[in-house]
Amino acid sequence: MIKQQYRQYLKIVLAVLFAGFVAIQLIPSSFSRSSQPASGEPKWDSPETRAIFFKACADCHSNETKFPWYAGVAPVSWLVENDVGDGKKHFNISEWDRSQRGGEKAAEEVRKGSMPIGLYLLMHPAANLNAQEKKAFVQGLLKTFGTDENKEEKE
Repeated sequence: MIKQQYRQYLKIVLAVLFAGFVAIQLIPSSFSRSSQPASGEPKWDSPETRAIFFKACADCHSNETKFPWYAGVAPVSWLVENDVGDGKKHFNISEWDRSQRGGEKAAEEVRKGSMPIGLYLLMHPAANLNAQEKKAFVQGLLKTFGTDENKEEKE
């Protein structure tokens, strides 16, 4: 008798959860997934640095985001939209006509291992850089974007 009641409650809970999941799919997104045209691109120090950037960083730090299938399913879509929006706000190589400070910071984030973020690496294992790639990429970022000290000297 008690097992039957638990099964009944479990069915109700699962039905409510499923209905909630379906309902949140109807919430419209204000995030634009259409690609904005690039207004330029930095002068990369090498083709290798550019290739690694597009392999590990471009989805969040350029206008060339490739949204995976799950980016259209709430609530995961909300997380993807938030991460991409924040990434572009902080550093976007496709909008090279606006002030882009942060190349040195980007290199430091990669060096420390805090970029790309863990959840992105979980879903995009190709973006996981080995030690040699990471070292070359950090050096390439510093050469490409310079350091804040180098920028001050030029001004």
